[in-house]
Amino acid sequence: MKRQPPTSPDALNAIGVLTRREVEARLAAPLLEAFARQLGRKKAVATLRQVVVDIARAQGAELARQIGGSSLAHLAASFEAWMKDDAMRMEVLVHDEGRFFFNVTRCRYAEMYAALGMTDLGAVLSCSRDVGLVAGFNPAICLERAQTIMEGAPFCDFRYTLQPLENDPPVIVQGK
Repeated sequence: MKRQPPTSPDALNAIGVLTRREVEARLAAPLLEAFARQLGRKKAVATLRQVVVDIARAQGAELARQIGGSSLAHLAASFEAWMKDDAMRMEVLVHDEGRFFFNVTRCRYAEMYAALGMTDLGAVLSCSRDVGLVAGFNPAICLERAQTIMEGAPFCDFRYTLQPLENDPPVIVQGK
């Protein structure tokens, strides 16, 4: 039986997403290791990634509902939660009705995973959420990202564009 992510309002960001991710990582890492012994590491990590993306998709839909819209302007305003406690610094390059382009120039999420000795899991537990979140938030928004600090790049390059949808699913490109 497939268990669905909870759909009740998510108020956990009140503690700050950085703190939330640390608590989740401290639980997820030992669970992953236990599952890896049973299933093999590759399969356990792939399963974890899919669960994280599914949860993020549901959270994206809930976020759009909570903030009362799913435009790029709404998405841009929502980043305040991820930046709380100086967790992330971004340089906005373009922000108009159809595009929201920015670079993350500091990522304390990557720093936190490194401090916990979980650098290899950071991209799975945090970066992979971005794909699911935007798909749940608004399927007409396309995310392109070629690099992340988590994977060793000097900055993360987020490029969100609003795409007209016909009957096709959203195009979401994940670099690396």
